[in-house]
Amino acid sequence: MSVEHKIIGVDLDGVCADFYGRMREIAAEWFECSLDDLPREVSYGLAEWGVKTPEQYGSLHRFAVLQRGLFETTPIIPGARKYLRMLSNEKARIRIITHRLFINYFHRAAVSQTIDWLDKNGIPYWDLCFMKDKEQVGADLYIEDNPQNVESLRAKNLVTICFANSTNTGVAEPRVQSWQEAYEAIHRHFDG
Repeated sequence: MSVEHKIIGVDLDGVCADFYGRMREIAAEWFECSLDDLPREVSYGLAEWGVKTPEQYGSLHRFAVLQRGLFETTPIIPGARKYLRMLSNEKARIRIITHRLFINYFHRAAVSQTIDWLDKNGIPYWDLCFMKDKEQVGADLYIEDNPQNVESLRAKNLVTICFANSTNTGVAEPRVQSWQEAYEAIHRHFDG
């Protein structure tokens, strides 16, 4: 069996886009501190940077998206373009699934920045889904970094590869450290 006609559900932030790297730059500006004052290794929610409440995170996130174009200025994670193109050329259907619409009243900015980022970075995709409950998109395999999402997808017996970063160190295998490893894991699953 090959990847041909398989739906690969791919998260954006932390999987294709270096969300934490760019957010760290913006947070240093927001908190008026040195970039060196903010550790690179963070947990989900950014408590290591002094973000204590969901309201604080919402304010920082809103500033990042509306004033600093977070979703269009985030660097691409190395290998994302190359390996997603390889999968697309092998006739896999890439379905981008992101939950970027979780804060009210700036959905247009979030959606337009996302589309611009995907086009600017040459990411191939057939579908673009903005939703929290990622299992509802019906992918054959998911690549995700959010620990809660990984556990939720796996609890529903959906094949989910965890794209490793500091927010998900406790998540069990299968885990990958790079897009090359993700590509190889996808093929092991479908070809094995």
